Amino acid sequence: MRHCLALDLKDDAELIARYEAWHRPGAVPEPVVRSIREAGILEMEIWRAADRLFMIMETGPDFSPEAKAAADLGSQDVRAWERLMATFQKPLPGAAPDEKWRGMRRIFALSEQP
Repeated sequence: MRHCLALDLKDDAELIARYEAWHRPGAVPEPVVRSIREAGILEMEIWRAADRLFMIMETGPDFSPEAKAAADLGSQDVRAWERLMATFQKPLPGAAPDEKWRGMRRIFALSEQP
């Protein structure tokens, strides 16, 4: 299953460069990567345009966003990572107070076109 989410970064070139550096291969702490994989996330990509981020996640059939969120709360390493990432991120307009990555709704699929 594919999940698409969006989030903004603080519009500061230095902060954006640091955020990207934290996401280079080998820079994300191993416990964080492990928690992603253990949740049933098969692939995850983050794309950037200016200060807007777009995440694409491919998950297995047993993936549960609620279970992932609960596991994250129980992991000191993931909570530390999320606190660090929050220094770079800002919620999308209209986001709920505790909402970071905001789910997106698909509005077009080429495969569904005649």
